[in-house]
Amino acid sequence: MLSPKSFLSGLAQQRAVLVRLLLILVLFSWPAAPPPLVVLGPPQTVATRHPILCVHTRLTDEVEPLKILRSLQMVRQMGATTIVEYFPWAYIENEKGKYSWDHADMIVDDARNQGLTVVARLGMVPAWARKLPDDTATTDTYLEPEHYADFGDFVYAFVAHYQGRVRHIIIWNEPNLTLEWGFRPPDPEGYTELLRVAYARAKQADPNVLVLGGALAPTLEPPGSDLAMNDLVYLERMYQAGAGKYFDILAAHAYGLTYPNDEPPAANVLDFRRVELVREIMVKYGDAAKPVMLTESGWNDSPRWTMAVKPAARIQYTLGGYEWAEQHWPWMQKVCTWAFRLPTLQHNYGDYFTFVSPEFQPKLIYDAVKAWATN
Repeated sequence: MLSPKSFLSGLAQQRAVLVRLLLILVLFSWPAAPPPLVVLGPPQTVATRHPILCVHTRLTDEVEPLKILRSLQMVRQMGATTIVEYFPWAYIENEKGKYSWDHADMIVDDARNQGLTVVARLGMVPAWARKLPDDTATTDTYLEPEHYADFGDFVYAFVAHYQGRVRHIIIWNEPNLTLEWGFRPPDPEGYTELLRVAYARAKQADPNVLVLGGALAPTLEPPGSDLAMNDLVYLERMYQAGAGKYFDILAAHAYGLTYPNDEPPAANVLDFRRVELVREIMVKYGDAAKPVMLTESGWNDSPRWTMAVKPAARIQYTLGGYEWAEQHWPWMQKVCTWAFRLPTLQHNYGDYFTFVSPEFQPKLIYDAVKAWATN
């Protein structure tokens, strides 16, 4: 027979087990806390001395409404007038003809409330639009010509949905890279056809929308490279294929790498002023009246990447790049720097392109650009 002490001890153990079980049940059955209320407040305006200032955001990867709002507030406070944001086709039209606008609406509406202009980059192919007849696996940048009309339908839907809210759209991103063209050889004639389809559908939805074409990656890859096609060669072939009729603004990318902002351009050099060679091709083909927008640009200050510079040089070259564009490039509408903030660390050199940390800690580059633009 158990002693009273043993009985009480066993009873206490059973009670402890029951209490733990009840706590577990309570924790797992307790209703989830509602998301924090996001209050936009009254519409804002950007106070800046340099309206050319623009940043490339990555809010499509950010799921928390408060963080989206905080990012856009900091962009405005820094003095940037414009953001470039990615709106993936695959996220919005995961099933043909069925659109999910909630997240995109939040970004657009928050940005407009902060007084920011949104330049929308469109791309990323949904699974249903890249499936081949033999079920061969493809990537989310792979689009066969028979699906160009599907992309055109998406462009039409996007432009119609955001009429009056988004006036600029970029068609695809860096199509001169194998990675961005479905791991196939870059095809300037194929991209021109895609641009033609998208341009026509965009103008059907809103004749006032401005279509940006190009967005080519600066590269010195030789002919026949498995990785990319030289951007100058690619653009020349685009014009020869008739692309000049299918965009209103040329989107260009210009990274300074280890060169200062005023390094003279040369065909065998990748630097900030390489965009002047791009401009020469536009003029050659009679497109001098069209503006250019740098939708990606900037310098990196990683301590371990061989193509980076010191933080002080990054600040000097970045500010110098904005000023060079203002003083020497009357055809340049915006200089958009990659990238304002990433939701999480990449743990590589890419983290050193940003202006603020994932936790919204301003970096030296943020403070310097803010002082330049707003003081």
